[in-house]
Amino acid sequence: MLLIAVAAGWLTALGFAVDDITDNPGYLFAINALLGFGLYASTRGIDLTEFREQWGTVLAAITLGVLLKVAVIFGVMYLFHGRPEHLLLAVAVAQIDPLSVAALRAGSRLSEAGKTLLAAWSSFDDPVTVLLTVYLTALTLGGDTAPLAGGAGTLAVNLALNVALAGVVYVVWRTFKGRREARTGGTLLARSAVLVAVLVAGVLAAASSLLLALALIGLFYRPGRTADVDRGAQAAMFLGVFAIGLVLVNGIDLATGALLGVAAFLAQVIAASVLTARPRWRGDRTRLALGQQNGLTAVILALMLEPVLPSAAAVIAPAVVVVNVLHALTNTLHDRIRPPKAPIALHAPRPKIAAQAPVWPQFGNTGISRAATEQR
Repeated sequence: MLLIAVAAGWLTALGFAVDDITDNPGYLFAINALLGFGLYASTRGIDLTEFREQWGTVLAAITLGVLLKVAVIFGVMYLFHGRPEHLLLAVAVAQIDPLSVAALRAGSRLSEAGKTLLAAWSSFDDPVTVLLTVYLTALTLGGDTAPLAGGAGTLAVNLALNVALAGVVYVVWRTFKGRREARTGGTLLARSAVLVAVLVAGVLAAASSLLLALALIGLFYRPGRTADVDRGAQAAMFLGVFAIGLVLVNGIDLATGALLGVAAFLAQVIAASVLTARPRWRGDRTRLALGQQNGLTAVILALMLEPVLPSAAAVIAPAVVVVNVLHALTNTLHDRIRPPKAPIALHAPRPKIAAQAPVWPQFGNTGISRAATEQR
């Protein structure tokens, strides 16, 4: 289906002679809106109770782990190509796609602790890589190539604005939540007020690149069902992939993309091995090391980078495919070499009652039980 979406975008661009989509005034807003919704969906779906149990490892994963992965990926890319701007490509694929992790969670061979770690890791490393992309763009390419570019001071200002925007929505949500609990008559009004606040925050975030605010909002504003939000995120994924097709009309760099994908997968192996060195992760270490997946965030970051780094989409698109193919192949191979050991008590076959000697015939056909006979 994703290949169909890419092909549809490519054919659309080819048919209508679209070769400058990134110059459209609404391009950045649309990309920010897609990415912001993806971040909201990723943090909304995480189980906060499970997250609190693994917060230390998760914090290390989304800070030191992300930086380690970026360093490994960029090191491989620079070794072969020697281009400093490839640092941005390294950041774009350094995160794990939360939608892919959520989709495979039910059939995963990880333990519950391992599932929690991978889910939280994939949910919270997205905002980190988005912020790194925005600010490293200015550092790497120079000039006003990123929103609020200009050093650590503006980074602090941007972080403060993200927190402030999310904080306003939290105050509105908390206020009307209390009124809903106090009296049910104002439920519709309260929900409408909170929804309006979230939508306004979403528009402001997309217009000003305050995307971390949407990730923070996903931690407390969780209406409806998670499945509905996941379907919305899947729709956003298809829109993003369609947009990739519009950009790929200018060409695809398969060789560089394949190298980037291999480097991203290798970086996850190294980072997970370091972060899960403690004995408690022994049973999950290999599967966590093979847990790299890329999807919506990498695609949207490619589109975000395209105006300032025209080769971004041409390289990142095939890299996403390579990463996901490596994930499927290595995990399938690992499960065949070391299949999980099923508990014997749960899967032992039940004794067949029909094979046992019948009980009643040994007392004759009188229907009298052994206890009754002994009483006589």
